[in-house]
Amino acid sequence: MTAHLLIGPVLRRVVGDRASIWVETTEPALVRVQAAGGGAGSARTFTAYDHHYAIVVVEGLERGAANEYEVWLDDRQVWPQTDSPYPPSVIVTRPGDDADRPVSMIFGSCREATPHATGRKLPPDALDAYARRLMTDPRDPDLRPDLVVLLGDQVYADNTSAKVRRFLKRRRAAGHDGPADEVVSFDEYTKLYLESWRDPEVRWLLATVPSVMIFDDHEIIDDWNTSASWRRDMSAQDWWSERIASGLASYWVYQHLGNLSPDELAADPLLAKITSVDDATTLLHDFGISVDSPSSAENTDRPYQWSFALDIGRTRLVMLDNRCNRVLTPGRREMLPAAEWGWFVDQAHGDYDHLVVGSSLPWLMPPAIHHLEAWNERLADSAGKRRAALAEKVRRAFDLEHWAAFTRSFEALTELFRRLGEGGPESPGHRVGAGGAYAAPASISVLSGDVHHSYVARADLGPAVVTPVHQLTCSPIHNQVPAFMRPLMRFSWSRAAAKAVRGVARGAGVKRPPVRWKRLAGPYFGNAVSTLRHRGAQADVRVEGTTRDGELTTVADVHLHDA
Repeated sequence: MTAHLLIGPVLRRVVGDRASIWVETTEPALVRVQAAGGGAGSARTFTAYDHHYAIVVVEGLERGAANEYEVWLDDRQVWPQTDSPYPPSVIVTRPGDDADRPVSMIFGSCREATPHATGRKLPPDALDAYARRLMTDPRDPDLRPDLVVLLGDQVYADNTSAKVRRFLKRRRAAGHDGPADEVVSFDEYTKLYLESWRDPEVRWLLATVPSVMIFDDHEIIDDWNTSASWRRDMSAQDWWSERIASGLASYWVYQHLGNLSPDELAADPLLAKITSVDDATTLLHDFGISVDSPSSAENTDRPYQWSFALDIGRTRLVMLDNRCNRVLTPGRREMLPAAEWGWFVDQAHGDYDHLVVGSSLPWLMPPAIHHLEAWNERLADSAGKRRAALAEKVRRAFDLEHWAAFTRSFEALTELFRRLGEGGPESPGHRVGAGGAYAAPASISVLSGDVHHSYVARADLGPAVVTPVHQLTCSPIHNQVPAFMRPLMRFSWSRAAAKAVRGVARGAGVKRPPVRWKRLAGPYFGNAVSTLRHRGAQADVRVEGTTRDGELTTVADVHLHDA
């Protein structure tokens, strides 16, 4: 049968004169990518769960150029589409010596699918709006970012659209077990990506600008891995084993595979196994089960690492897994197990100017919420069983599971930033800068989402820290906060709220956090996308919301060195 392009192409990593492009097809095929100027690559699809995928490494691209490209399935050109109203997709490469070139990345999280699919009336999609603006000139460096950074909730497995719910109703009636309105199987997960990534503007954007992604909870289920008791309760559900296996396997195929560089793709043992068999269903299912094995304070190694890192020019981005690899042992809770934390510390030291940490959950929250989460964790770890059980119920009921609710990790991350920001050869956090000299980073930025409002906050780590350190939160891309929640979230940023909740936390024996922070912009509650730009030693962030007409409008513009 003739193969067609189902999803994609999705341009993922661009490294030097190489790029990786991901596709899903309707039938097995040889996928070939041909770029103007001579770059080319090909790969055969692999098959799992009766779906067909390929990731193609294109080599020999012209450096410092915008390379238009075509995608062929066997002997048929399928991209660009002949009837497309959009400009041709291009792969933009940086020149060989790009140390002095600016770096920009757009970021955000929490994107429900298009309105016709969701059945919900939401404000205009910020990613759609960004794509339409870029279409005016995809080669313009002032419009075009180097990277799209998606920080979680790319799909909602537990809050499905009207279209998917109709599909699930037919599945459940046919005997497929699971909650009526939530996906469980791999095939059900594929419908989420199909409705989200085939949005015309987003499809063009993902084909034209490189992207990296990390999950948050809704790729699996709300409050995923909140605590050890949460895991016990979920494991008792007869559909959970299939849900977690399918969720992690589909995430690996649709999102994580493209996070790997061409060299990492060549070295990945799972990809090698999957592409060597006729049907990889069993391999992927077993993989999904195996990587969900819980960490503990005693056993902190994990069979697979979802965190990853990359460099663009003089900027280093480290994306952290805030969900799957958590240590949930009461009294020893940590965002990352010891081995993965050690990897992160290694990545935070090196030859770069700007450090960007991608964390789906904000490091710095509204102060009142931070104190509330720290107080709750302290009570949940108390010796009194009734008090601990009540605190655990509160933790789960109010989603108290951010960095502040993992105090050991919050303090470790804060201390890492402090040491890096002090710089100097005598500092325990020194790093090697350009030319081998000891230097503090020009900036440290934490990119986050999850909380359905956008803000910029500046961290105060003490007078010895010369590096500006900021929390940059952008959420949602396409969703909304219930109106009644907005005054409460604004109040959580107030001094009065912070003082009151801090007093409660102090009464429970919670120490004052080792960092202070102040809000510089926000909170903004509309759909938004943000842009972080690095030019030399300077760093700037712009938050853009959507108007009723679906256009972008600037709601915050912050020069991070002047704040």
